[in-house]
Amino acid sequence: MNQSSFYPVGTPGLPWGEAEREAWRSRQRVQRSYADDVLRRIDALRARWEVSQYGELDYPGARYPLFALRSSGWREELPVMLVTGGVHGYETSGVHGALQFAEQHAADVAGRANLLVVPCVSPWGYERIQRWNAAALDPNRSFYADSPAQEAAALMALVAPLRHRVATHIDLHETTDSDENEFRPALAARDGKPFEPGTIPDGFYLCADSARSQPAFQQAVIAAVAAVTHIAPADPDGTIIGSPVVAHGVIEYDYGRLGLCAGITDAPYRTTTEVYPDSPRATPAQCNAAQVAAVAAAIDFALAHPAG
Repeated sequence: MNQSSFYPVGTPGLPWGEAEREAWRSRQRVQRSYADDVLRRIDALRARWEVSQYGELDYPGARYPLFALRSSGWREELPVMLVTGGVHGYETSGVHGALQFAEQHAADVAGRANLLVVPCVSPWGYERIQRWNAAALDPNRSFYADSPAQEAAALMALVAPLRHRVATHIDLHETTDSDENEFRPALAARDGKPFEPGTIPDGFYLCADSARSQPAFQQAVIAAVAAVTHIAPADPDGTIIGSPVVAHGVIEYDYGRLGLCAGITDAPYRTTTEVYPDSPRATPAQCNAAQVAAVAAAIDFALAHPAG
C-alpha cells in the first residue's frame, strides 16, 4: 500500500513544505486541557515539592508554561533522579504516571536522593493528543544541540547544570494503536517516503540505550512492572516494533544518534518505558500504575547500585 492510502496531507513521494505543515496544523484540535489535567495537579503539590517554571512554549495562538517539580529538601551533595513524561503529548500515562509518582512518592528517598520530575514536556501535543509539536517535529527525535523543537531545547536547558549528577533518568512513554494508523503514516507522508506497515506489541516493554544498556537495571524495572501489568512478548521474528529483543521485554536504541530524551544526561541508569494502553488486558489505572512502578524500581536500583 502507498502512503496516499493512509494520510490526507501532502503529495506521495514529496516531503512537506510549509504549506503542508500548515495544512496538517489546521487538522489538529484541542481535545483536553493542560490547565485542568496537569497544572491543577502541579499546583496541588506545592506544599510537598518545589515547583518552578523552566520555560514557555510560544506557538501562534497558544502559549504554555512549562513546570518542573524538585524535592523540597534538595541537597547539592545527593544524586539526582530524573523523571520525564509527556515528551510525546498524546501518551497519556506518561504524563499522569509522572504526576501520580509525584503525588504518592514525594518522601520515599528523602535524604538519599534529589528528585526532579517534569510531568508534561509537550503540552501542545498533550492537548491535541498528538505526537509532534506545532511545527510538525517529533520532540523525541530532537534532543540535540541547537534543537529546533522548543520542548526539547527548554528541557535540555533545565537539565544541563545537573547532567553529570543524574544517577537515573526514566522517560515515560506509550506505544499505541494510533502509532500504526496515524503517526507512522503521518511521518511517511511528511518525509515523502512510502509507508511501511509495522506491528504494535501487546504489553509493556523498555527501550534501553545501546551505548549503556545496563541489563540488570532494565530487568529490575521489568520485574517491578510485571507485578502490575503484562510484559510484551517478542514477535515471531524475535523483535518488538522491528528491533531485536535483547532480554525479556527489552529492546535497544542508540539514544544519542536518534536524539532521544533519555539520552540528555550522563546517567549510568537510563531507560524509556513503553506502555500499551489499547490492550484489552490493561486499564488506564493499570497503565499509570505501571509507569509509577517503573519509576520506583529504577530509583531503587540506582540507589542500591551506585555507579562509580
